[in-house]
Amino acid sequence: MTPELRIRLARRHGGLSQAALAAAVGVQRSAVSHWEASPGKSPSASHLRQVAMATGVQFEWLATGRGKMTLSPEVAMDSVAAADALLVDDPLELRLLTAFRDCPPRSRVPLVEIAEQLAVHRVGRPRGGSRS
Repeated sequence: MTPELRIRLARRHGGLSQAALAAAVGVQRSAVSHWEASPGKSPSASHLRQVAMATGVQFEWLATGRGKMTLSPEVAMDSVAAADALLVDDPLELRLLTAFRDCPPRSRVPLVEIAEQLAVHRVGRPRGGSRS
């Protein structure tokens, strides 16, 4: 399987359009189009790593075609850099974080926006301080 096809399969696996993947990686949509074209331009190793993370596929599979395409839950947790890891002690917060991580990438922004709106409209006290 060609690198171009693996990138396209990874993008589709993640449920992302070319534009959405480009935004997740920080490149123009045309760059993703070039990566998927045959013969295509190859992304940098850094961009390839970001594609793997955004789409939920194994970096080794994406880069070389070896191994399994998708991450096992254990590997997914092991692949989180310690600096990027969040320590969560609250069971309810953990449920929210787990739901976010289980969402397809295209559903994450609306999920965060819903949570933010609920936080703004909560009953009792205004956000960010106490009443005067």
